[in-house]
Amino acid sequence: MAAMFTATAHIKKAVALINDLDTSKFPLLLSRILQKLHIKEERTFSEGEEEKLQDALGLTGSDLELIIETLEFILQQAAYHAAKPQHLSQQLQQLDLEGEKIRPIVEAWSSSARETIGKLRQRTVHPKQLEEVNWRLNLQLAQSSRSKMKEPNAMFEFGVRDENSGEKDKIRMEFTHDELYGFYNQLETIQKQLDSLS
Repeated sequence: MAAMFTATAHIKKAVALINDLDTSKFPLLLSRILQKLHIKEERTFSEGEEEKLQDALGLTGSDLELIIETLEFILQQAAYHAAKPQHLSQQLQQLDLEGEKIRPIVEAWSSSARETIGKLRQRTVHPKQLEEVNWRLNLQLAQSSRSKMKEPNAMFEFGVRDENSGEKDKIRMEFTHDELYGFYNQLETIQKQLDSLS
């Protein structure tokens, strides 16, 4: 299986900080990060909680932020790769993470992997989501310069909801026969690519 992590300077610094954390408090930190991993608009800890954590762990604000970001990244990568516990453990050892920190990460991942992956799959990439599609066909029979013509077109109205604000918008589009056919072919290509991923 491919490597999940690259030991960049950023990650090496975070690993050194994680290795220095109090082992008794580490599982609680992991647990909270896993609970909030699927929520992209919300920080894992509030500002007040972060201040308390800084005091409890003896860290600066930037060091705590680096630790949280790195642990989130590790868990997101584990979810993306649907990593087995043994593979995750090996990958973390290659980053020079100490065994007393690897064990809680692997245990936390083992107990919540299925739920975490399920929640992450439901998370959308873009906040605007299509809710409804209305359409109608028109046939233009004449215009001022031409008396006899037959030009079909399709009118679409897409109902789109913004997940962040809850607002609904309507997007209206008009397609000629050729434009609609081209759009259909693009959708077919997208569908084939989605099918190949699952």
